[in-house]
Amino acid sequence: MISPSPRAATLLALLLAACAPGDDGAGRIAPFADRLEIARDPEGRCLGRTISPALIETVTEQVIVAPAEIGPDGAQLRPATFRTVTEQRIVRERRETEFEAICPEALTVEFVTNLQRALQARGALTGPADAAYDTRTQAAVQAFQSEIGGPDSPVLARTTAVRLGLVALRQSEIDILDETAR
Repeated sequence: MISPSPRAATLLALLLAACAPGDDGAGRIAPFADRLEIARDPEGRCLGRTISPALIETVTEQVIVAPAEIGPDGAQLRPATFRTVTEQRIVRERRETEFEAICPEALTVEFVTNLQRALQARGALTGPADAAYDTRTQAAVQAFQSEIGGPDSPVLARTTAVRLGLVALRQSEIDILDETAR
């Protein structure tokens, strides 16, 4: 029997490994997907959060300190004096909004690739579908969601995923649609 050299055995092992079926990433979480800030409610649903800062305006007004002094003949004896007052007013309070989000463990390589393709088809994402939930994909998700009236967030809302055809409606959601159609 011929015994292969250690070098030949290593080469043979590498060649055989190259013939093995590859990992399509279907069960792996997409790169960067685990960095999203997502909470869970008591039922286990994932929640994203948007925070709209308070809208504050600065108002500057001239306030009269002393009125003008007018003589009996109507001539101005002394002009009015004013002081400038600047104050800030809250036009809109700070708001936190929670929305149901796709959980990080559901953002698999396959799911994110499909998300990227769906965004590409709608003109919301340029570049390759690389299966990474990176800043490019997050920016596209945020812009798309904001455009359709969803949350202004890079976290993928469940409603957006449904709209893109990535997630099926729940039976309770279908029942609500059936009731409104009657």
